[in-house]
Amino acid sequence: MTASAAPAEARTGHDPEAMRKVMNRLKRAEGQLRALTESINSESNCKDVVTQLAAVSKALDRAGYLIIANALQSCAINDADGEGSHDGMSSDDIEKLFLSLA
Repeated sequence: MTASAAPAEARTGHDPEAMRKVMNRLKRAEGQLRALTESINSESNCKDVVTQLAAVSKALDRAGYLIIANALQSCAINDADGEGSHDGMSSDDIEKLFLSLA
């Protein structure tokens, strides 16, 4: 089986269901960002703008957390001795990435 014919999980180490959830969150954030820019262009009140901005931020944060959680789970399952990597990242790199979202 060629690399392109291999299942996505085998090629990337990502759980397809987790990536589906990430994509759904990103699409939600995209819609919220579109609504945010429209509300700013239509000179909506400050409360509505800030509420929409918070929703966009939260959706992006949750997508990032899902990606990192998937990487951590993949590392734990695929590398019981803790010496491997995920997408070229060590466990320490993943921890730093996670903390960058905090």
